[in-house]
Amino acid sequence: MTVRTFRIFTLGCKVNQYESAYVEESLLEAGWQRAEKGEPADAVVVNTCLVTGRAAYQSRQAIRRHIRENPGAVVIATGCYAQVHPEELAAISGIRLVAGNTYKRRLPGIVREIRFSHSTDILREDFGTRPAFENLPVRTHPGRTRAFLKIQDGCNAFCSYCIVPYGRGAPRSMSPDDVLEALEGFAREGYLEAVLTGIHLGKYGTDLAPRTDLKTLLRRIGREAPPLRVRLSSLEPNELDGELIDIMAAEPWLCRHVHLPLQSGDDAVLRRMKRRYTARAFEDVVQGVRERSPKAAIGADVLVGFPGETDKAFESTRSLIDRLPLTYLHVFPFSPRPGTPAAAFKDPVPHAVIRRRAAALRDLGRLKRDAFYRACLGGLYPVIVEDRDSRADSLARGMADNYLPVRFPAPGDVSGVMEVRAETADEDGVIGRLVGRSEEGKGRKG
Repeated sequence: MTVRTFRIFTLGCKVNQYESAYVEESLLEAGWQRAEKGEPADAVVVNTCLVTGRAAYQSRQAIRRHIRENPGAVVIATGCYAQVHPEELAAISGIRLVAGNTYKRRLPGIVREIRFSHSTDILREDFGTRPAFENLPVRTHPGRTRAFLKIQDGCNAFCSYCIVPYGRGAPRSMSPDDVLEALEGFAREGYLEAVLTGIHLGKYGTDLAPRTDLKTLLRRIGREAPPLRVRLSSLEPNELDGELIDIMAAEPWLCRHVHLPLQSGDDAVLRRMKRRYTARAFEDVVQGVRERSPKAAIGADVLVGFPGETDKAFESTRSLIDRLPLTYLHVFPFSPRPGTPAAAFKDPVPHAVIRRRAAALRDLGRLKRDAFYRACLGGLYPVIVEDRDSRADSLARGMADNYLPVRFPAPGDVSGVMEVRAETADEDGVIGRLVGRSEEGKGRKG
């Protein structure tokens, strides 16, 4: 019997990455093999993204490239682009199937059974008013030292620029029992860190019966103590309250790392975006994290060039970021998403102005990052060893609990969680001195 081969290409968020891992693991369990590099696959799955115009362009580009590079393959598109605008992807010559997000649990079986033809099928359905959470079990993440766990899906915030609620449906959550079982499974597989991900992670538990929340889940994780550390993905600023900050500051298993979507530092722009906080409230949250956890990493998303963003509004954003103790920035130029209110706004910012503003914020982000690296010098950090530095094989490379990239001289067989003293900084992180193995493989906060 001929073994069939597959290839998966993923764009976008950590939720997409997790769902791709589910499809990959399911195909491997069914006897399929990953296609070797440079060899054509029998089936290719492109997990698309639609969050920005560039992401949509990259999704189409990836589909066309895989059609060219895998002649005779069944090429399938899934993800948010496939959910929201399936007909656009179905128009690409050579694509065999477009399957929306509601089909991801069924996708491995569809891939195994599909046969090549010259027609293109579309599998898409609406989420409904109360969609159920689809538990997509994943045991391993090949090539990664940390595991990802999707514990929440969907969003009903409907920010005026965002297409995600249309691609993901209403909020829904994994049960706490399933979360704990998955974390224990990752620990058994040897993972030392798990990242809890979701489309709107702060909405975790609001759909469950009985209703719960992220803080309650974290307290249970702390009580049951699976032997790994836990990292949170992006949280809305108005959902990171003092109690959650206190948990992060006090518990050694919860990584000192928060990522917050700021989007704008101007209140008028925030209102037009339909964001549910003010610039002052965002500032208070960031300062609260820094006060309770001085070495925490604090990242922020910024959306540049939103319609109506004047020079004064942009300066409000730049000034806010400049005075805040942020660690890094993700800067996104605004691009209108058809089907969202912002796509119809009549006061666009010229592209040249957007590019100039984005460049200025990226420069500021680099300054913030370098300042954070320098501020971490002298501290002792639990570092999960990932691999060797490709430029200096004598240096091991890993990530501290506070998202600090660390390199340190170490014997070739070093692994697990090591305690490292940060001594010098460069543009790639810090270089430190190995102190010893972290207690219980989980690490202490330095």
